[in-house]
Amino acid sequence: MPAVDVRRADGSVARSITLDDAVFGVQPNVPLMHQVVTAQLAAARSGTQSTKTRAEVSGGGAKPFRQKGTGRARQGSTRAPHWQGGGVALGPKPRSYAQKTPKKMIRGALHSALSDRAADGKVVVLESWPFTAPRTRDAAALLAGLALDGRVMIVVSPDDELTIKSFRNLPDAQLVLTTELNTYDVLCNDWIVFTEATLPGATVDRAPVAIESAPRVADSGAAADAEVAEAEAEAPAEVADAEEVTE
Repeated sequence: MPAVDVRRADGSVARSITLDDAVFGVQPNVPLMHQVVTAQLAAARSGTQSTKTRAEVSGGGAKPFRQKGTGRARQGSTRAPHWQGGGVALGPKPRSYAQKTPKKMIRGALHSALSDRAADGKVVVLESWPFTAPRTRDAAALLAGLALDGRVMIVVSPDDELTIKSFRNLPDAQLVLTTELNTYDVLCNDWIVFTEATLPGATVDRAPVAIESAPRVADSGAAADAEVAEAEAEAPAEVADAEEVTE
């Protein structure tokens, strides 16, 4: 299972964390990533391009000249595609470029991209963001302390406003919400920075902690049994008292 060090804000190592094999340990599927990225870029196209056909351009209502006797080819309108100012034949019209991509393919491509970055050691995990106020200077110092060069993708939660405001003005940092993590953005960046709260499917390597509440549960059970036995012992006396009252 792939593992990565959890770093503090100053770059020091706090502990080790184990990454999920299903997310960061799969064999990268290049054709799958290519298909998903192509579909993602196609869905981002606006598809608003349009040209006018001969039925949509203005003019051309009258026949330009008589049918016979001119020595020219017969024409019915000056707005035919081969006329200047005429309509466009087979031109582009508004359309949607979206492709239907199964969710399993999208998820598999994302896991392939994350696994590729993890195999290259390009996944960084922080304990938490240290920002107490939105300041771009502190964000740049944080990236410098982590020794991250090139483009960096910062994965943040939607409600982390301080981190978003701190990183949004850095030209080499891209902010991506946890709900919008996608294959294309992962492949476009050199480094991926998570926190323990935003890292998908991670388990921390820690020693098991003894559970102190187990004896209390046993004691409470014994106390409950004692109370039941005491209630059963008092029940006959209460019944006898009730019979004397009725007589």
